[in-house]
Amino acid sequence: MKRLFFPLILGAMIAHGASIDFELAPTNPKRVAPSNNKVVLSFHDSIKDAKNSVVNISTTKTVRQNNQIQDMFNHPFFKDFFGPGFQMPERQRKATSLGSGVVISKDGYIVTNNHVVEESDEIVVSLIDNSKEFKAKVIGLDPKSDLAVIKIDADDLKAISFADSSYLVEGDVVFAIGNPFGVGGSVTQGIISALNKSGIGLNQYENFIQTDASINPGNSGGALVDSRGALVGINTAILSRSGGNNGIGFAIPSNMVRTIAKSLIEDGKIERGYMGVSIGDLTSDLKEVYTNKDGALILGAEADGPADRAGIKRGDLIIKVDDIAIKNANDLKNTVGSLLPGKKVTITYERDNKIKTAKITLDKMGEDGSLGSPDGNNHIKGLFLGNLNDELRYRYRIPQNEEGVLVLEVEDDSEAQKFGFKRGDVILQVEQSIVTNLEEFDKAFSQTKKDKIRVWVKRGRYTSPILVR
Repeated sequence: MKRLFFPLILGAMIAHGASIDFELAPTNPKRVAPSNNKVVLSFHDSIKDAKNSVVNISTTKTVRQNNQIQDMFNHPFFKDFFGPGFQMPERQRKATSLGSGVVISKDGYIVTNNHVVEESDEIVVSLIDNSKEFKAKVIGLDPKSDLAVIKIDADDLKAISFADSSYLVEGDVVFAIGNPFGVGGSVTQGIISALNKSGIGLNQYENFIQTDASINPGNSGGALVDSRGALVGINTAILSRSGGNNGIGFAIPSNMVRTIAKSLIEDGKIERGYMGVSIGDLTSDLKEVYTNKDGALILGAEADGPADRAGIKRGDLIIKVDDIAIKNANDLKNTVGSLLPGKKVTITYERDNKIKTAKITLDKMGEDGSLGSPDGNNHIKGLFLGNLNDELRYRYRIPQNEEGVLVLEVEDDSEAQKFGFKRGDVILQVEQSIVTNLEEFDKAFSQTKKDKIRVWVKRGRYTSPILVR
């Protein structure tokens, strides 16, 4: 083998004998210390105020869980064996979790992640360097961006300073401040690894800052600050196979945080503009037929929606909203979603290699389907239902080709809960009637004269009937 090795290498060198000039860095550059040996390089003074603006959050919530073998009993074989009305009894337990938050006003408003505080029975806040605890109340939640605002009764708190995240660049030094693993306040250092990250699959509205500053469980809702101590983002998630830090963390930019927090505090909710379009990105093939290589491609326009009324059609390429350049579908979604319903915008788009403009008045983005109330639902008491839409399909991971009515909520100790309905169920059929919306569901129930009605439900991968008496 050794005799063959050298000739093969030589042959390879001859075959690839083209020359190349490499750009060389200076040889053996001078090494210098960051400062003289009488000075310690430290960011302590820069971030000490920011650290005092970060709080620890402890939550308690009631978790309903089935017996561990519930999934097995959902299999059609066991459904046939035990009968269609069989349900394993539910158990309840108290679950506690830890997170972080950032003080944004002297009188106690705190911003954190939605997933830290949603559905909590109790929220307790403690200052990062203080053992005093405060009960907190929820001011507003925004699951679409994973942000929330809570409030404690306190005065003279240290409110963090906001940086303008539109000026961030890759390589900026940043610090993550929070309560990782519940060990108490801590600070880790890194850089901004990337900006405008989307398609991660965490939120409906994504425009993440990526950082290699160590972010671990418990850091959620904490601060990402620059070397001045100004807030550049709210730490949200990590990309990890083990659950620990792998140097890939994500934070929600401060400009988005400021806008959403302001709306939650002033209105208690977020209202987003709505164009009524389905959108996608240009593929490499499609770029060959468009003059502009960046933009959001219109895949469809909702009948009589804002875009349809303005003349926008499938195949149009949106390249600007007012003076804001649109590079891709995520840009268009975030831009329009940051605008209020009723706002008039100028859409610049390409059609047949020509640039056109249209005036659009944005509608209000719909809520989570149409909610019924226990008193208003004459068929099954305590059942909250909604029509499936893109937002609900995204949240509950429901395929586009699946039709039905979604169970949005089941009231405690109600008829619906006793029958066995669960949040996230998709109702497919009532007796022999297929249902694809609330109107069909109501009609099917109204026309059924039986005392015992089979309601066919899709839960996860399995379809089974629930008997309504």
